[in-house]
Amino acid sequence: MVHLAPVRAADRAAVAALKVEAAQAHFVADNAASLAEADHDPGASPRAIMADDTLVGFLMYDATDRNDVRLYRFMIDASQQGRGYGRAGLKAFLNEIAALGDVTRISICYEPENEAARSLYAKAGFVEEGLDEDDEMIAALDPRAVRS
Repeated sequence: MVHLAPVRAADRAAVAALKVEAAQAHFVADNAASLAEADHDPGASPRAIMADDTLVGFLMYDATDRNDVRLYRFMIDASQQGRGYGRAGLKAFLNEIAALGDVTRISICYEPENEAARSLYAKAGFVEEGLDEDDEMIAALDPRAVRS
């Protein structure tokens, strides 16, 4: 079962050690840098993506503004890719956000040439809105559309 877990002090080294495939490295920020950022950003919510007791990935989001929760880090370790963990991790994230109850929008940015990300987010219901000032694609989802 795939679920999210807060990143504890004991998990930091393992999360920092996660890496995507070499060809994907330019699409995602370094996890160690993301964790350091979370130390100084009270809005950051770093989460380990777990398959049962195995760490398979990492994500981080900011739910400070419930009118636009931002998922701004999402990765699955290279050794765990191709097993459905990306899809399941995204679903676990959406369930966590839905449990907040008052979120009206979830957004994510990604490099337009990142076809794996584009496909994953589109299948989850994210709709592309256009490029931001950094030429990254913005895609958004109304979480009420995924609530059961």
